[in-house]
Amino acid sequence: MIRSMFSIRTLSAVAAVAITFLCADVASAQEAAGTGRALIDLSASFGAGLVVIGAALGIGRLAASAYEGMSRQPEVAGSIQTAMIIAAALIEGFTFYALFICSSKT
Repeated sequence: MIRSMFSIRTLSAVAAVAITFLCADVASAQEAAGTGRALIDLSASFGAGLVVIGAALGIGRLAASAYEGMSRQPEVAGSIQTAMIIAAALIEGFTFYALFICSSKT
């Protein structure tokens, strides 16, 4: 029951509905003819959301693979954990940089 509730199809449908409701004001806002500023603001928010989702998936896969490796070879668990922490820090650093780029207003 819980597994089917968190399937990719269900989460993508919920995400589509949430984006529609949250961005309705931005998408329907009308400005001076031809400026298109509302779509630029929408794309920055959408890009920031994609960055966060990608980072969460990346760190989740990283941790799952590291724990699997540690359970298969407990004698090298220390070096696997060190590599996992360094990789997670690099992913987070890239995420903060991408969020900064997405959130900067031009």
